Amino acid sequence: MPVLDLLSGFIVELRNAGLPVSLTENLDAMEAVKEIPIEDRQAFKYALGATLVKSNSHWRAFETIFEVYFSIRGPEYNISDDPNATEEDRLRQAEEQQRQGEGKGSAGGGMDSLTPEEIAAMLMRALMSGDQAMMRALARQAVQRFAGMEPGRPVGGTYYLYRTLRNLDLDNMLEKLMQANRDLAQQELTKLEERLEKDEYQSRIESFKQEVEAEIRRRLVADRGAEAMAKTLRKPLPEDVEFMHASREEMQSLKKALYPLTRKLAARLTRKRRHGRKGPLDFRNTIRHSMGYGGVPADPKFRYPRPAKPELMVVADISGSVAAFARFTLMLVYAIQGQFSKVRSFVFIDGVDEVTSFFKSTEDIAEAIHRVNTEADVVWVDGHSDYGHAFDVFWERYGKDISSKTTVLLLGDARNNYHAPHSWVVKEMKKRARHVYWLNPEPRSYWDTGDSIVGEYGGFTDGVYECRNLRQLESFVEKLA
Repeated sequence: MPVLDLLSGFIVELRNAGLPVSLTENLDAMEAVKEIPIEDRQAFKYALGATLVKSNSHWRAFETIFEVYFSIRGPEYNISDDPNATEEDRLRQAEEQQRQGEGKGSAGGGMDSLTPEEIAAMLMRALMSGDQAMMRALARQAVQRFAGMEPGRPVGGTYYLYRTLRNLDLDNMLEKLMQANRDLAQQELTKLEERLEKDEYQSRIESFKQEVEAEIRRRLVADRGAEAMAKTLRKPLPEDVEFMHASREEMQSLKKALYPLTRKLAARLTRKRRHGRKGPLDFRNTIRHSMGYGGVPADPKFRYPRPAKPELMVVADISGSVAAFARFTLMLVYAIQGQFSKVRSFVFIDGVDEVTSFFKSTEDIAEAIHRVNTEADVVWVDGHSDYGHAFDVFWERYGKDISSKTTVLLLGDARNNYHAPHSWVVKEMKKRARHVYWLNPEPRSYWDTGDSIVGEYGGFTDGVYECRNLRQLESFVEKLA
């Protein structure tokens, strides 16, 4: 398949995955690949990355799609029991090792006759020495022998990866490597030396796992085609992952994406405030600068207003259904709290409690969030959401603190378990506050269904916003300044 055809499908898949690739960047990528041969895979990949990837959080998605569309292809990767394919595989391995000057003998044509114990021993030696060529050859052999791949079988790569790694017993490999290293050492290792050795071996094991994963992916691409595989492997970008349905791995990606997002938002809010609307004419400054034009006021000067930073009150539902959403919103708000003169936080389920002090006593936002979830007094009766009672208590205790400088941010799905709504509280907030906004992590199509009463509350706010992921949260926070 011509490189430009592959590149065209590659660009389409990047866009399908959510990466913002413009026409100009597409043309830049096409110019870049004219100068770099596809055989130099690392240079080719980074040339495409330099022209097409604008955010570090998008790199993982780019890499996965690259490995699919520009996967090494050939008959040796077919999922087949044909003995000729196995022989070609052997020949290709031998030729590759000979070309690289790293032939190991045992990794060539005789590898098919090795027992699982001998393969495990060879893998351990390769990991001990950091022999990448041997690890690559062993990864290919392990997938061929242990993955059990069948043509056309609708099974994902994760299943094949699990079967391969289970047969290699990689869970115990690190301890075996550390013990072998201790046995070979002429003297006892210091704690620092032992930790450095452990980190190095963990890195090599992870590198081997990636080789196995890449080998499985190549075979699946050969069997199913690049387009089908790309669609199967497609995952949402960190900013598009839904808070309430994120896996543990996606949660980690969300946390990593949160910090650069807060820096960008803080800079944008500062710039927005600095370059606001012009104020009244500054007569004295205008006359002073007119001296350079012979007294003609050719360059009028204005007084730029200095708007006061708003105060912010965050009132968040932390019941089980929306806990992840509340956690990330609180983290984001506190990360950019320098844009507000005062930030106060309140959390509720069927009772309400102020948790501002939890954030002031530590610089670790994650620790503060943990304290919110474990120490806040938010249960009144049975620990099921009761917005009406929580809002009633909030107004009684803290309503007097809301002023014309205060922006109130209400977070939750407004699923009230059919309790009394007490929506008058939100109406009173709106009368006193500068702004009242409601963020709802549920899809808009779910609003006002079942026990959701977001519409009843939303009529007394300045707006109810769907906020299911970081992209939507970023878009909203810009409205707060």
